Order: sequence, then structure tokens, then C-alpha cells
Amino acid sequence: MTSGCGCGGNGGGNGGCSSSAVHPPQAVGQGPELAVEVTPQLIASSEQEWPVVSVNGTLIEPQAMAQELQYHPAADRQEAVFLAARALVIRELLQQRIAELGLAARLGAGENQEEAATRLLLEHEVQVPECDEASCQRYYASNRGRFHSAPLLAVRHILLECAPDDAQARAQAFTQAQILCERLVQFPGQFAELARKHSACPSKEQGGELGQISKGQTVPELERQLFTQGQGLVAKPLESRYGWHVLSVDQRIEGQPLPYEAVATAIRTQLQQGVWQKAVVQYLQTLVGAADIRGIRLQGADSPLVQ
Repeated sequence: MTSGCGCGGNGGGNGGCSSSAVHPPQAVGQGPELAVEVTPQLIASSEQEWPVVSVNGTLIEPQAMAQELQYHPAADRQEAVFLAARALVIRELLQQRIAELGLAARLGAGENQEEAATRLLLEHEVQVPECDEASCQRYYASNRGRFHSAPLLAVRHILLECAPDDAQARAQAFTQAQILCERLVQFPGQFAELARKHSACPSKEQGGELGQISKGQTVPELERQLFTQGQGLVAKPLESRYGWHVLSVDQRIEGQPLPYEAVATAIRTQLQQGVWQKAVVQYLQTLVGAADIRGIRLQGADSPLVQ
């Protein structure tokens, strides 16, 4: 049967509760943030009113704030309005600088005209020093514990499937999973038989065998629990969005330390991204300090913005 368990069990003993997610692209200026202070007139006094915000005499239209609001979830409307107004002020500053310099960019893959022009502006005005080899090696030496290959597990499971929002079905499935765990403690040789009888995963045809699993092949909530387990029958059922899993780790091969050469490129990319974010924040600080911004106060260019 076709199951939503996400295990990747395809009848061949390969895969293992895998899933993929699409992550939204990160906008310019995220990461390190501008330190800001709100003036009283920024805060709307009702659901229908909007703050009066302008950048060098150009008014940020209430309609634009209303549209931007959806991209800034917050604890309350006041905070969301503030975040939306701040984003639009930064956007307007960038657009004004692009116009001042007369920049016209060729569109890159997936870009619109504004995105291309902003990219060209940052390339033109933001100087980003390159991370040198010594910095990369120092980072590696200080963080050796982070650079290991992932453990490799040989796993069997029995999936007791239930919808994530069905509390009653979840409770019933958990009770059944507990009973199966207790039975397997007494009769470990019955795992394959019980999997074929009770599991909702296609892997039941192989006695519940998922093959060898590494990190990134299971749904995140199950992976976090599974990779902390030692070898043998997992003492209690583990929960995922698909239901309750009765699991046995038949083999566990620990990860090995990775040499510097294997991770040097990733380290350089990570450090370079941090340097780039810092440089962009400092550039935005300069634009803020030189602008006439009313209705919202962003920290000026006389102190660091990096947090």
C-alpha cells in the first residue's frame, strides 16, 4: 500500500522515513539586524490607521505596509507593523541609491528588476574582504567536534499510522505501540512477523527493514530521537507526524572525524557569509545615517549595527 509515512521504504530495504522541505529564500538584511528604536508616531492607534513614515521626503504608502505585513509574523499587530515599516524603509533607501547611481542590471536567473538592481548595488558599493586560509584553519581547530561524518544506522520499524490532528487515534496507536514493544522485549524474534501484521509502511514486506539510514533521510522529528538511540530495540515508541514507530537499531556505526581538507570549502563559505552579512549591515547603517527618515528611527551610522 502507499503510505504517507515518509520513510522511503520502497520494498527494497532502502531509504528511511525521509522528507524534503522547501525553504523560502533569505532576504537582504536578514541575519544580523539593524538596531532600531520606534518613535511614538510609528505605532498605529487602531486597525484602520497606519504610521506616517517617509524616507527623504518619499512617503511609505499605507497600502504598501498592508501588503508587507504578511511577511512579518509577530506576537502582536504593533510589532508586525513596525517590522513591515522597517523593511519598506530599507527597501526605499536601496531604491533611491540605485536611482542616484543610475544602475541598470541584467536579470539573473529567477530575479526581477528590483532584485537584480539591488544585487548590482551591493556588488558595487559593499566591499567584502575574503576569508583567508588561516582564519578557516583556526575555525576548524576550535570546532573539531562539529566536523564528523554522520552515524549510520541499520533500522527496522513498525509504523502505527494515524493523522497528526486526530488525538484519539494517536492515543490508541500509542497504546498499541507500547504493547508491541513489551511483546518484542519478551520475543525479539517476532519483529518481522509483527511488522507484516501491523505496520502501515511498505517496508513491512521486508519485515520492517529500512536498510541503512544516515542523517537527512528521516523526517526531522523522528531523526532527532532516532540518532540518540543505542543498538537494540528502542525501549519506547517514537512519535512522528505519521504516527508511532516501534523501532529496532540492529547496527550503529559511529561517525568519524572529518579532515580539514574535507570541510575547508564549507568552512570558507560559512565564514564568508558571515563577513558579507556584517558588511551589508554596515552599509545599510551608512544609508540610514545619511537619510532623512521620519516616523521610524533607525540607529545612525555612528555606531556598529552588527549584533
